[in-house]
Amino acid sequence: MTTIALYNLKGGVGKTASCVNFAYLAAADGFKTLLWDIDPQGSSSFYYKAKPKVHPGIKKLITKDADLENAILTSDFELLDVIPADSSSKTSDIMLDEMKGNKNRLKQVIKQLAGEYDFLFIDCPPGFSALSENIFNASDIVLMPVIPSTLSIRTYHMVKDYFKEKDLDISKMMCFFTMTDLRKTMHNDIMAELYKDKRFFQNYIPYLSDVEKMGVHKAPIMEFANSSYAAKCYRELWTEIKEGVL
Repeated sequence: MTTIALYNLKGGVGKTASCVNFAYLAAADGFKTLLWDIDPQGSSSFYYKAKPKVHPGIKKLITKDADLENAILTSDFELLDVIPADSSSKTSDIMLDEMKGNKNRLKQVIKQLAGEYDFLFIDCPPGFSALSENIFNASDIVLMPVIPSTLSIRTYHMVKDYFKEKDLDISKMMCFFTMTDLRKTMHNDIMAELYKDKRFFQNYIPYLSDVEKMGVHKAPIMEFANSSYAAKCYRELWTEIKEGVL
């Protein structure tokens, strides 16, 4: 099983939209896929209309005796399951308490899924914490969407520095540009500079209205605008990511 965490230190960069679309495309390619929404905002769960009648509670999902099976829901799409977010106010505090002092707790928990799925996508909350360190250790790829803007570039370097500070495997950190507008000179200049890092995929996601419409349709782009440019961009980027993983 390949675990891919969609992460950024800051919000509003298209992280969840990308996680939802990549999981959909993986399942469409015939891979048994699970999306785990760990972000308390629960946006991935919202897009997939995944809301359990009774949530087991986040603590039951991340303790050493965790039983993830009872939290998994089938989606409307073949080969694609979801663990919805727990949006209770204490979720983040509980997760942080459980992860403190054990940077491999999450890695131990998801081992039980290894024989069941080909891909696990994790929609991560923003920020640096014991939880984010656990996610980085548990993932095969930390996939980071980056807007080609000044503040986003600063964030990109902060994440790189965090990996070095925590002695994390920097080769896991892979990036792609999102919300890109090639009409802007700054976007072109920043992309040209960061491509030199050899950490960015060549394909990128432009700033397009169809991505924003995912919230209206509560669905991945391919379900309501399959022939759109946005869908084409996500398919091409997913193909590049997949070829780099498999």
